[in-house]
Amino acid sequence: MEKAWNSTADSLYAEVTGTLRAAGCVFAEEEAQLLLPAAGSPTELANMVAERAAGMPLEYVLGWAEFCGRRMVVERGVFIPRRRTEFLASLAIGLARQSASPVVLDLCCGSGAIGAAMAAAVAGIQLHAADVDPAAVRCARRNIATSGRVYEGDLYEPLPVSLQGQVDVLIANAPYVPTGGIARLPQEARMHEARVALDGGADGLDIHRRVAAAAPGWLVLGGRLLVEVSEGQAAQTAAIFMREGLGAQVVSAEELDATVVIGTKL
Repeated sequence: MEKAWNSTADSLYAEVTGTLRAAGCVFAEEEAQLLLPAAGSPTELANMVAERAAGMPLEYVLGWAEFCGRRMVVERGVFIPRRRTEFLASLAIGLARQSASPVVLDLCCGSGAIGAAMAAAVAGIQLHAADVDPAAVRCARRNIATSGRVYEGDLYEPLPVSLQGQVDVLIANAPYVPTGGIARLPQEARMHEARVALDGGADGLDIHRRVAAAAPGWLVLGGRLLVEVSEGQAAQTAAIFMREGLGAQVVSAEELDATVVIGTKL
């Protein structure tokens, strides 16, 4: 039953916090601070709190996720950008800044969070992004806006052929959860995010293989391919890159529990 939030301003925060805490929200206080100003009316607030208490990811309730200090639009079902992926974005930004007018390609772009962060941080960027999920493409087009072009389709398939051999930095934050591991993901992910954004096949590396196989044809000489993986998948992903003729380097950020494999077109 919907609760009527008729409390005074002084007690409303405590009521929302108490409801969220009772529902098991670990960061109830912080979430209440975001939900209260986001609601346009007591009824809307009640609905938002009820959804969150029922297990809906906070980002879907709010309609945005924070990434690299910016708010990214996320529709329900679209992959929510993770804090660990800010490491991938920071590496890509650093590499893109090495060129005066870098061509950047963001495959499996999801909400477009990485591309949007790069567009805000890199002068002269020529940004292209693609995703197979129509809802993700809608979000990416809003987040990237006039900073680049977003294509709908499977990996390289929708891209203009004029990009071949022109890409300086290729990011592919592809799904890398093994199919058998989906059931062990946190409930918010497995119940609410699209399966296509999570399932990486039997060993989690199916999309990485496809990306790496075609990457040399899209990269400039010395261009870089960056993918996020789990620590346990890093060596295998590096081997995949090397089989495709790419140099491979594994870098990690322990504080974010983040691992990235960087391939270089030799």
